[in-house]
Amino acid sequence: MLNTILLAFGLGGPEIAVIVLALLLLFGGKKIPELMRGLGKGVREFKEGQAGTAQDDVKEEK
Repeated sequence: MLNTILLAFGLGGPEIAVIVLALLLLFGGKKIPELMRGLGKGVREFKEGQAGTAQDDVKEEK
């Protein structure tokens, strides 16, 4: 799936390397794991919210 997304944006190896290098320069090595952890929590909460909305819709139909 990741390859499909990267191909859709036309990103190859050199482009990804430049993005990673820029992230390291901007945030530093210690800050990146914290940022990714926060991103993961946000995605998880979004998915739980979607699942909750779908369950609410099913309950309303009964």
